[in-house]
Amino acid sequence: MSYTKKGIKQLVQEEKVEYIRLEFTDMLGDTKNVELPIEELDAVLENEAMFDSSSISGFSDINESDMYLYPDLDTCKVLPSAMEEDRIVRFICDIYTPDGTPFEGDPRYILKRAMQEAKEMGYDVNVGPEPEFFLFKRCEDGYPIRHLNDRGGYFDASPKDKGDKVRRDIVRTLKEFGFEMEASHHEVAKGQHEINFRFDDMLKTADNIQVFKNVVKDVATNHDYHATFMPKPIAGENGSGMHCHLSLFKDGDSAFHDDDAHDGISETMKHFIAGILHHAKAITAITNPNVNSYKRLVPGYEAPVSIAWSHSNRSCMIRVPNTRGKGTRFEVRNPDPTANPYLAIAVLIHAGLDGIKNQMDAGEAETRNLYEVEDDNVPTLPTNLKEALKALQQDDVLMNALGDHTSKVFIEEKGEEWTEFSLQVSEWEVERYMSK
Repeated sequence: MSYTKKGIKQLVQEEKVEYIRLEFTDMLGDTKNVELPIEELDAVLENEAMFDSSSISGFSDINESDMYLYPDLDTCKVLPSAMEEDRIVRFICDIYTPDGTPFEGDPRYILKRAMQEAKEMGYDVNVGPEPEFFLFKRCEDGYPIRHLNDRGGYFDASPKDKGDKVRRDIVRTLKEFGFEMEASHHEVAKGQHEINFRFDDMLKTADNIQVFKNVVKDVATNHDYHATFMPKPIAGENGSGMHCHLSLFKDGDSAFHDDDAHDGISETMKHFIAGILHHAKAITAITNPNVNSYKRLVPGYEAPVSIAWSHSNRSCMIRVPNTRGKGTRFEVRNPDPTANPYLAIAVLIHAGLDGIKNQMDAGEAETRNLYEVEDDNVPTLPTNLKEALKALQQDDVLMNALGDHTSKVFIEEKGEEWTEFSLQVSEWEVERYMSK
């Protein structure tokens, strides 16, 4: 929905709004916000809301800390009363420097650059995510404990599925935010859940992922549960992914569909897939951005390991569902929900467009179950964060996509995370080696 400044002023008056919430996302994918009284609305709408960015991960140094929050008027939303007792109007913001230029380290700006490159090539990109999460119980102090909310399995119903009421409340709240909901269900692992919402353009989808994660956590807390998007919270169980469905349009028609092709897939789609496969190892540093992410990307737990594509074979990194026509799309299966959605979608788009520009060859679709077949000719995803970061450093296309600031700071931050992890001694190590 498009808003004007005049329309927003009328809306907040009709809704008796008392506070303004300005939200943005830091480099690591965490939502940040600042609240102002409604009397500051004129200043906010004139892009005069300033903040100290030196304390925000991946932003700026103390000597150049002043930044401005420019509200995207189309994201104006009076928050549902189920989430807030006070009447609050929320805006998702872009970050600008004092000289009026976009801040190059703003993840939303990085995604906008990817969107602009696609448009310059004549394409519009839609993205449909499938974020999964676990529900854990909480102790008396409100902190999560490692007790799952249920022992249900895939598509189980109540009473095995004890998360159905939580999911319904999440769906209700998301609908109040304007989401078009598709389905919700219990996932494969105990205590694991999935709620799907309709695809949209890449920027709106990234915004929606952030809203989705915040709503899930808030509603879960209201039910006295803790929701986590941690990729692999439980050893021996399937982890949580965020499969991303991508579709490409040119002049309103699918650029991925071809009636004359034997499988209905255009050469453009195959080039796009090839680009993602070509950059896959570097992409993983962004789509699977923490130490725990690589505990999920292992054989045997329905997460992809092989850098390959297929038509319906879920053992590959990329899968093409059977739908054709305007619904022709492919699913990238390795991302997880801890990824910064703006950066994750941006690198996927830049990689795919690189495949189109250079007419890359995706090869033949894989038909084997690569969970069960070992083939040295099929490359695999990085096995840990260190490998992924090294691949990112060596990938000029993705380093340019992120920009000098973000690529440098991201690699430094995540390199420190890997070093810190490497210095830890786990209980597994103690139990295995103490008595040797």
